[in-house]
Amino acid sequence: MGDRPDHGPAQGPARERRTDVYALYQQARSRLADGNAGAAAEVLELAVQQEPHKASLHETLGRAYFASARVDRARAEFERALEIDPSDSYAHFGVGRCYERQGKLPDAAKHFKLACALADRHAYHDALSRVLQQLAADQRY
Repeated sequence: MGDRPDHGPAQGPARERRTDVYALYQQARSRLADGNAGAAAEVLELAVQQEPHKASLHETLGRAYFASARVDRARAEFERALEIDPSDSYAHFGVGRCYERQGKLPDAAKHFKLACALADRHAYHDALSRVLQQLAADQRY
């Protein structure tokens, strides 16, 4: 049974593509950590072309776009990640950050609330609190 090629580990082009995409993903995360968001985005764009149905790639590309002030593109990537995986708390947080930066605070609050419901992280709660305070202040004036 172990001798037959159809029962062994994945080989050939499919395995090479997964390995290449993972290498691209790791390279991009390293570039993001080094503060080189533009270079990270370039690498991630290649990875997304090869594996367009991976939410993690779209989420990370959204991070890279956001870090390089390409907010519309970042939001589109975070939203694509949510189409693939609606329970991705960071993608909700990312969409919220994009809306917050664009001054669309009610939309930002909605996504921050979803992020908080999905994962108990200080950054999510802090963002929600900040936006809710701003919305309350805006209603007073």
